[in-house]
Amino acid sequence: MPDPFSPLDPTCYAVTTKAPGPTGALPLTPEHLSTAPSGDLFGWTQNVGMGWQPKQLTGGDFLILSTHGGLRDTDGPPLALGYHTGHWEVNLLVAEAARELKRLGSVPFAGYVTDPCDGRTQGTPGMYDSLPYRNDASMVMRRLIRSLPTRKGVMGIATCDKGLPATMMALASCHNLPTILVPGGVTLPAADGEDAGKVQTIGVRYVQGRLTLQEAAELGCRACGSPGGGCQFLGTAATSQVVGEAFGLTLPHAALAPSGQPLWLDLATRSARALLHMQKSGITTKQIITPAAARNAMTVFAAFGGSTNLLFHIPAILHQAKVERPTLDDWINYNRNTPRLVDALPNGPVGHPTVRVYLAGGVPEVMMHLRELGLLDETALTVTGQPLGKLLDAWPNSERRKRLHEQLYQCDGIDPSDVIMSPTKAKEKGLASTATFPKGNLTPEGSVIKSTSIDPSMVNDDGIYHQVLRAKVFTTEKAAMAAIKSKELQPGDVLVLICRGPLGAGMEEIYQITSALKHLEWGKKVAVLTDARFSGVSTGACIGHVSPEALANGPIGKVQDNDRIEIHINRKTMEGSVNLIGTGDQIFGAAEGTELLKNRPPRPDLKPDADLPDDTKLWAHLIHASGGIWQGCVYDQELIHQQLASGRT
Repeated sequence: MPDPFSPLDPTCYAVTTKAPGPTGALPLTPEHLSTAPSGDLFGWTQNVGMGWQPKQLTGGDFLILSTHGGLRDTDGPPLALGYHTGHWEVNLLVAEAARELKRLGSVPFAGYVTDPCDGRTQGTPGMYDSLPYRNDASMVMRRLIRSLPTRKGVMGIATCDKGLPATMMALASCHNLPTILVPGGVTLPAADGEDAGKVQTIGVRYVQGRLTLQEAAELGCRACGSPGGGCQFLGTAATSQVVGEAFGLTLPHAALAPSGQPLWLDLATRSARALLHMQKSGITTKQIITPAAARNAMTVFAAFGGSTNLLFHIPAILHQAKVERPTLDDWINYNRNTPRLVDALPNGPVGHPTVRVYLAGGVPEVMMHLRELGLLDETALTVTGQPLGKLLDAWPNSERRKRLHEQLYQCDGIDPSDVIMSPTKAKEKGLASTATFPKGNLTPEGSVIKSTSIDPSMVNDDGIYHQVLRAKVFTTEKAAMAAIKSKELQPGDVLVLICRGPLGAGMEEIYQITSALKHLEWGKKVAVLTDARFSGVSTGACIGHVSPEALANGPIGKVQDNDRIEIHINRKTMEGSVNLIGTGDQIFGAAEGTELLKNRPPRPDLKPDADLPDDTKLWAHLIHASGGIWQGCVYDQELIHQQLASGRT
């Protein structure tokens, strides 16, 4: 073994013990020295110690918080990888915004709270930290914001599934400060590969004989057409960007920009200017995130047909903003009353990548159509300092819209109106609203299905999916995946996956299951019922968020193999039900099924996952005390305090 104390280069021993301090003098005044806290004064000392010019200290401090991850060498190649493409290029946006703030005489600060990748942790214990991470990251961001007492405004830069919602939660908490969001954009699709959703199924397709080893290896290598940005589909990353813009937290046409390109960088520069304008105009976050903004965000979410994970994130953002959170009935009403207008992956019917949605006009284009239906509150203030209605007045005839529509047609030969449709065209194309919230004796407190993504061949002419299926019950995702790969699971089965809610597995995302069924020929004839959650790219007859979860005495925890489960989803009326109606070959209906469940004991094999971290167990108990999943999986300190206090008396 080499000497553990010897440096590789002996010249390292030439240690310097003192050096000259920065030249010049702090721009102090008698008032500073007499009234400012010592922290403010020492902050200036630190600033010049890091190389800032003393004469440039008085322009006002602005904080840029991002989720950047990874490290590039000076000439570009990676020295250390990030967890995912979504935060790999975010530092370029930070640098662009900082340059502009500095150029305009302000003092930019940059902090980083990186984020995990739900794709990387699929099917692993890493997924048990995914949803809990959001609350932790937001808490750290809020602490960092407060730990720069001199900040006059905050810019958040983030891209992906948990880091972006966490950032929006942190910004929403800054009630009396100006804040602005810069979405990190999207990855380009590979010209000769699969999208980042489909490529996650190479393992199951290989096992089922759908791919050769060489095909799997090549497809797995070339799914990303560019090194940065969120995935190419309308998953949680893309939907969160859309919702951030719909809240008014971003500049118009900010969501879904292609990462690394000039228009993407331009957004950071203009956002820096907008943040300074907000600060000078006295516009604060509490004027942006309002009940009107919440209504717009939920409407735009429904029109895009986005990820059901936003059912957690929108309420969490509103909780931090101290704006009333939606109820389950509110979600039902918004999804019933708002037409879906966007044809994007994974919903279809064509399934365009997100960069095409951007070029087709993105959020402003969708809002333009929603405005015509009277579904938006145009009085909502945006970070531009203008109300939404004024921005939408300018959008239809803007040079930006014209140029990008032309670019989409020139690059891909796509008519923008086939990506983002008018309500009339969307109806003609058969675009159904996205989310249905089934109830029944197995889901008494609700559940959700992305009903628009059920395979069309399984839906009748009236828009109804109706199946009576035989239950096969699993308490671990690993066992469920093994059943799929071994063909133990068969057409006509409903895969019931339990103990995967907050108390069992941190409410893990089970995309590897839903994606496997999507890309197997017989998978459309299998349904999924679970107390876990789904990825935004999930498709199929997959019902998640089942409440109460199995470990909270939910009736789903009483289902046994060979029970008969009836699933009824009406994609036109957005109504649905999930009921146990029989056992074995005996069918007796929902009412008797309800009585059976009432008298049947829970399964004896219910238990949390053995690898569930203590941190996640604590998270699960705290969110349960705070209203649970339909209230956003937040920490409501008042409710938690009340329960702790009642336990002490």
